[in-house]
Amino acid sequence: MKKTILAIALSSVAFVGSAFAQDMKIGVSIPAADHGWTAGVVYHANRIAEKLEASHPGLDVIVKTSPDPGSQANALQDLEIQGIDALVILPTNPDPLVNAIKEVKNKGIFVALVDRAPSNNDTSVRDLYVAGNNYALGEVAGKYIAGRNPDAKVVVIRGMPIPIDQERQDGFDAGIAGSDIEVLDRQFGNWNRDDAFKVMQDYLTKYDHIDVVWCQDDDMSVGVLQAIEQAQRDDIQYVVGGAGSKDMIKRVMDGDPMIPVDVLYPPAMVGTALEMTAAALYDNVPTAGVYTIDATLVTPENAEHYYFPDSPF
Repeated sequence: MKKTILAIALSSVAFVGSAFAQDMKIGVSIPAADHGWTAGVVYHANRIAEKLEASHPGLDVIVKTSPDPGSQANALQDLEIQGIDALVILPTNPDPLVNAIKEVKNKGIFVALVDRAPSNNDTSVRDLYVAGNNYALGEVAGKYIAGRNPDAKVVVIRGMPIPIDQERQDGFDAGIAGSDIEVLDRQFGNWNRDDAFKVMQDYLTKYDHIDVVWCQDDDMSVGVLQAIEQAQRDDIQYVVGGAGSKDMIKRVMDGDPMIPVDVLYPPAMVGTALEMTAAALYDNVPTAGVYTIDATLVTPENAEHYYFPDSPF
């Protein structure tokens, strides 16, 4: 009887919440697709927006992309004018947008910040923060390499000289601590496949023997693999990347020896933030605070769970 009463009560709450939220609007402000990862962000934002609109009649999810902070500040003003009830934002660059985001939040609008926080870690700009674990991305990669090749000669392709790059480097160093791994070199590939291609060419010229390559991003892995293939080097056993691009996940699924694993830093996190925001609006679910997504090691055994063949990334 108690279970029946509880079920009726929950149904009533769900009905009231649904009816109350018929005309709700969620604004989504994200970077334009300037490289593979952000293309994935755009894809997953639109994918989850369609899913939520289908399951919540009357809900309007407005997705806007912006190439730079100035354009994104204008997009926030436009969303505010349209009367949004909540904002999900992945900033192009968070620091120049702090005041624009605060302006939205100060009007009582729920704000979910994704991936990129202000450099001073100002928590007043958001209700919810959803992000990947940059330190763990490096640590998981380091532990895998140290466990498989504890005396490997490794070259590293870094991202860009910004804080999250250093977090990943620190995690990697912690992951290989205690092993006999020798890091031959670390250079910036700017999370760009062409730049990574050039860095890898330089490594191949400088070093006669390399066992493993670690690069922070799957886009860079593409350039690394091209450089290795062109040089016809057979000493390099494998490459470990990160992010979870569909091409690299497919290689893991297929048992490609050059890409045995990948480490997640999923662009789908914007969808997670959007779903949590909808839950806060519709069901009064407490979602304020920080939600950190694990840096999962993708292996042939679990790869299918992270494979989105229709995604551009």
